[in-house]
Parts: sequence; structure tokens; C-alpha cells
Amino acid sequence: MAIVTLSTDIGQQDYIVGAIKGQLLSYNQSLNIVDISHYLSQSNFPEAAYICSNAFQHFPKNTIHIVLLHFFENKVNHLLVAEHKGQFIICADNGILMMITNERPSKVHKISFSNSKTFLETTNLIAQNVNELSKCFSIDTIGEIFTEYLTKLPLQPTISNNWIKGQIIFIDNFENVVINITKPIFEEQRKGRRFNIVLKRNEVIEDLSDNYLSVGEGEKIAWFNSAGYLELAVNKGNMAGLFGLQGFSEINYKEGKSMQNKLFYSTATIFFED
Repeated sequence: MAIVTLSTDIGQQDYIVGAIKGQLLSYNQSLNIVDISHYLSQSNFPEAAYICSNAFQHFPKNTIHIVLLHFFENKVNHLLVAEHKGQFIICADNGILMMITNERPSKVHKISFSNSKTFLETTNLIAQNVNELSKCFSIDTIGEIFTEYLTKLPLQPTISNNWIKGQIIFIDNFENVVINITKPIFEEQRKGRRFNIVLKRNEVIEDLSDNYLSVGEGEKIAWFNSAGYLELAVNKGNMAGLFGLQGFSEINYKEGKSMQNKLFYSTATIFFED
């Protein structure tokens, strides 16, 4: 039984997600369809990549991941199907592939089609190819080899000898804030030194914790979450709301809005003390 995951920006207010699942099952009723999220942000590709990559890595070999994000941002006449670390990703050619994999996948093919297709006609084509993949788990018979796909790299922190500046890539339902600083990057730069994590408005966190019980109610807390990223929160509070923090915005980035008008992402800086 093949496993297929769905990650989209569609939401679940209407029939579209159900229709896509129906298309997949119409070609192969034995598919095990798993929802990752249907609330990916069209304006925050780093957030979408964070959600997808950290979910995908826990699935078994030969899982097929469908990512429907900002699908009609540009004129669409082909899809990408990639093989990466024994799994498969089907998505639009809009840069999200490399942001999820963080490296060039071992194989990428292009599935060409008429650009007059509606969204559900396109997802029906995806369902057909998922069915083919579920039979052989090889992209060699699907589409054609393609190397000129759009690439966008994940947001990387800025690093100096005595500090690291990271960007907010995700804010969860509790308004906890995830920064694009991983534990290996932190430890490599730390070199055993003391540190201060400085937020907007010069709010400071001086220690790393294991859980919420490490601090009192209403106090700030920092730890490396299960995905290995720096996460900031307030015990029984809303970190993002209380400190006016917001995540990266693709729209603001493309429009080049300046820091004087409105921050298109918020940052946290870790300063190291010799």
C-alpha cells in the first residue's frame, strides 16, 4: 500500500481537498493518503519548507509527497517530480522543491501539459502520475529529465565571529516562534561561550531550557525544538503577539519594502561573550 501525503495552501473550507483525494483514489483505491497541512502560506516559502521537510523526513521509503503551493503564481505548463533520499516529491516549478530538500535531489523530471488546464485538471494529472509511481516507485518512466527548474535556497542565518542573526521562519498556533538557527550552527559558533539571545525591543534571553517548567509563568524561554531549530516562547503567553514579531513574507521581499516602512521578517540575534 503506497503512502501519499498532501501539503497545500488550499485550506479546508470547501470541496477542493476532498476532490483531490477522490481523484487519487479513483486511480488507486489502495493508497494511504496522509494530510500534512492545508494551510501553507503562499507568502512564506521558508515556513512551508520548514513544515514539509520536517514532516517528510519521518515517512518511510517510497512515500510520495504532493505539495500544492502557490500553484498558479506563474504560467504553468509543467510539473516537477523529484526523487530525494528514497522518497518522491511532486510540486510546481516555483522554487519550493530545493527549499524543502536543501540540496539538489538525485533525480528531477518534468511532466509537461497544456497550460489551459484548470486546477483540478492539473491535480487529476498528478493523480495519474501518483498511480504510476505507486506501481514501480521509479520516476524513470514519468516525464523527462529536467535540470533547469527554478531554485530558491532556504533562508540562512547571518554569521559573524561573535554573533548569529536569524530570521523567524514559523509561528505556531500558540505564537511560539521558530528561528532559522539550528543547534549544530549554534554550537559551532558558540565554542563554549556564554550568550544572550536578543529580540525586538531589546528583550533578552540568557539561557537555553529543556521545557516550560524551566521558567516561571509569563517568563521568556528558548530551546531547540524536536526539529533542531531555535524556538522562543513565553510560558503561558504568546511570544509573537506580545513582542510584535512576524515571519518572513515573500510578497514584501519581492516588492523590496524597506526596513523603514515595515519589517518583512523579524530577527533574533545571539551575541556570544568571550
